[in-house]
Amino acid sequence: MMEPSLNVLGGKLETCSTDPMTGFYRNGCCDTGKLDYGRHTVCAVMTAEFLALSKYLGNDLSTPRPEHNFAGLKPGDQWCLCAVRFLQAHEEGAAPQVNLAATHKRTLDIVPLEVLERYAVGR
Repeated sequence: MMEPSLNVLGGKLETCSTDPMTGFYRNGCCDTGKLDYGRHTVCAVMTAEFLALSKYLGNDLSTPRPEHNFAGLKPGDQWCLCAVRFLQAHEEGAAPQVNLAATHKRTLDIVPLEVLERYAVGR
């Protein structure tokens, strides 16, 4: 049996979102594995500012794509973001909030915990 994934705080990885369904494996969690080259491990709470930045950078997350069974994201939705994109948004001053309990520990290979904590939900 596979051991449970851990979050950046060292606890069991919590679900990020099932509505909309997120995660590299579309299981609601920001799990990662060998095929997840983008490391979709940051459970982020979407903001209008971040969605605009992402669209500008070529990854339009707000437009519905029915052919991919994707309704499009809106502010307030939780979504598993690529760790590198989160870091880029942080550097651009447009990072979304983060649900630390639902953010996979492998994020720490790319984004320091101190940076994630700045955007923690409830701070």
